[in-house]
Amino acid sequence: MNSNNPFFKTKSFTENNETVHEAVVIDYNNTMTVSGTINKSFLMLILLIASASITWMMTLSGQNPVVLTIGGAIVGFVLVLIAVFKPQYSTFLAPGYAIFEGLFIGGISAIFEVMYPGIVIQAVSCTFVTFMVCFGLYKYGVVKVNDKFRSVVVAATLAIATYYLISWLLSLFTSFTPIHHGNSMISIGISAFVIVIAALNLFLDFDQIEKGAQEKMPKYMEWYGAMGLMITLVWLYIEFLRLLSKLSSRD
Repeated sequence: MNSNNPFFKTKSFTENNETVHEAVVIDYNNTMTVSGTINKSFLMLILLIASASITWMMTLSGQNPVVLTIGGAIVGFVLVLIAVFKPQYSTFLAPGYAIFEGLFIGGISAIFEVMYPGIVIQAVSCTFVTFMVCFGLYKYGVVKVNDKFRSVVVAATLAIATYYLISWLLSLFTSFTPIHHGNSMISIGISAFVIVIAALNLFLDFDQIEKGAQEKMPKYMEWYGAMGLMITLVWLYIEFLRLLSKLSSRD
């Protein structure tokens, strides 16, 4: 049941699974369900869009949204870390993450929109279509998540995270320019590869949520699962923005 999503890589699902099985009586009204997780995912999406509109409107009206944008990203990251170690607080942490991450998404999206008009609706459309295709492929069993599939996706994701971290550190302290910057064909290829890996993460998330419901985990794990899925969607959206900006800059 391991996943490459930072949430699903923790022991939270396993530990809660053991607790449920040790119980003598299971209250099915207080356990995780797929429908409950989906509903909470939609609620988080609404909260994210609502908060994103704040920094979006600030940018388009000529105001500087840097403080809210960067602050939202930092607070959102902190909330993720807390939830990883304290998933029982996900009922409060997940909505908070959606709100603060929305501030970041709104600011970043507005900046890209000013530079490349129309890019945001394209990125949103690409993210939505990718999600629906992956969901359909998983639901109808076209793509099955097994140990080999999971291992490949996890390894690729860790490689991407390591590359991004090293590139950021080098560019921060040296004059090094990462190859994924700019609009070269290599840079575009890297962005396309990252998008594929991000999309494959969705399958792991779907599988983890389904297994969590089957194992009758605590109700708060619905928020935990929804938060994990939202993290993947945000990552996918940002990568689409980056790819589309590179393609637009070549025109």
